Amino acid sequence: MATISSAGLGSGLNVDDIVSKLVALERTPITQISKKVDGLKTELSSYGKVQSALSALRDAASKLTSPSNWAGSLATSSDATTVSVSAGAGAATGNVSVKVEALAQAQTLVSGTSYASSTTTVGQGSLTITLGKWATDGGDPPTYTGFTDKAGATPITVNIGAGQDTLAGIRDAINAAGAGVTAAIVNDANGARLTLRSTASGETNAFRIDAGGGLSDLGYDPRVGVTSLIQTLPAQNARALINGIDVSSESNTLKEAIDGLNITLLKTSTIPASIAVSQDKDSIKKLITDFTTAYNAVNALLREQTKYDAGTKTAGPLQGDATANGLQSQLRSIIGGTTSLAGSIGRLAQIGLEAGTDGNIKVTDAKLNTALSDLDSVKKLFMGLDGTNSSNDGFAQRIRSYVDGALSTDGRVSAKQAGLQKLIDSNNKSIDKLEDRVALTEARLRARYTALDTQMSKLNGLSSYVTTQMNKLNSSGS
Repeated sequence: MATISSAGLGSGLNVDDIVSKLVALERTPITQISKKVDGLKTELSSYGKVQSALSALRDAASKLTSPSNWAGSLATSSDATTVSVSAGAGAATGNVSVKVEALAQAQTLVSGTSYASSTTTVGQGSLTITLGKWATDGGDPPTYTGFTDKAGATPITVNIGAGQDTLAGIRDAINAAGAGVTAAIVNDANGARLTLRSTASGETNAFRIDAGGGLSDLGYDPRVGVTSLIQTLPAQNARALINGIDVSSESNTLKEAIDGLNITLLKTSTIPASIAVSQDKDSIKKLITDFTTAYNAVNALLREQTKYDAGTKTAGPLQGDATANGLQSQLRSIIGGTTSLAGSIGRLAQIGLEAGTDGNIKVTDAKLNTALSDLDSVKKLFMGLDGTNSSNDGFAQRIRSYVDGALSTDGRVSAKQAGLQKLIDSNNKSIDKLEDRVALTEARLRARYTALDTQMSKLNGLSSYVTTQMNKLNSSGS
C-alpha cells in the first residue's frame, strides 16, 4: 500500500483548504486586536503632533516672559554714512550728538628704495620691531621727540638669512613673526616697494624698526634720524565729540563711550550726527505675532484632530478624546480671560488680538501698533505676575505655566501618551500569545486531518481489495 505523501491525496479531501479556513477563524481575535492597535498608534502619533505644537507655543510664550526681550532698544543715526550705531543691553532711550573729528588709523611706512621686483635681493641681517607710542613737538611737520614702548608688548626680532633675503622673503618673514606689523609689496612706476602697517590702529600701536646687518634700508626711528622707511600715515586715535565731550579711541568703534551703544565712526564731519535711542517696538511686535502664530497652530491642530465630518461620516483620531478636548477648552479659556495687572488694558482683544469663532487669534495690526505706544502696559499684560493669584498673571505667563504642566512627566499630555503606549504594548503581547495559540491549533488540526487522511486511505485500499476479490469469486463461479 502506497505511503500518503500529500494531505488529502488518500481521502480526496482538500485538507489544506479546510485547515486554512479553520485557522482563519482562530485568527479573528488577532485581526480585531491588530485593528485596535493601529487605532491606538494613530492616536499616539496625533499626540506627538500635539506635543510638538505645544512645545512651540511654550517657547513663544517664554520669550514674552523674558525681561531682556522687553528691554531691547533700537538706535538710529541721522547720518548713517558718518556714524553707524546699534543698541545692546542697557541702552537708555534718548538722543546723542556725535561729531567725528578724526578717524583712527594705523601707522604705515614704505621703503624709500625701489627694487626691480619682489625677487630682488635686499640683504641679510635683523629687523627688531617695537610697538609703542611716538611723542612729538606738535609741529607740522612734527618732530619726533620720544617713543614709549607699549605695555605688555615685547619687541620682536626678525632674522633674515640666506634664502630669505629677497624683498618677498623679508615680507614673508615679517608676516610670520607676529610682531603686530603686516608687510606687503606694492608695485609702482619705479618698481617694487615694501610697505609696513600696524596690525591695529591707534596711537599706542605705532612702531619703530631697528635694522642691523645689511638691512639698513629698512630701519625707522626718526628720534635718531633713521628714516630709510618713509611714513605715509602716522598712528592716530579716533576723536569725536559726544554730547560736546571729547572722546578718544584707538579704533573707530566706540563700545564703551555710552552704555549699551556700539558706535562706529565712518568719516569726519562738520555737522554732528544725531543718534536716537528708543524702545525696540518692532521686535516686541514680532514676539507677540509669533506667539499668536504658535497658539493658532495648536488650536488648528486640536480642531482637526477632534472634529467629526458629518458629510463623510469620518472622525478625527482624537474625536471625543477627553484629554484633547480639555486642552482645547483650557487654552481658549486662558486666551479669553482677563488680568488686572496692566491697568486699563485687561484683555488681549484690547490690543488687537481677538479670538474668532474658530478659536484662532486674529491680529489687528493698527490696533496692536497703537497699543505698543504704551509698552509698559503691554509688557504687564503678557509677563505680569500676581503673587497671590496665578489666574491673574499675564497671558504669556499663564500659557507657559499651563503648557509646562501639560508636558511635564505626569502632565495630561505625557500621561496620555504613556497610557496609549501601555495599551499598545499590552495588546501586542496579547497578539503574540494568540499567534502562539493559533500555531498550536494549526499543528493540531493538520495532525488530525493527516491521521484521518491516512485512515481513509487504508479503508479505501481495503475496500478496493475486497471489491477485487469479490469480482474474482463471481468470475470463477460462473
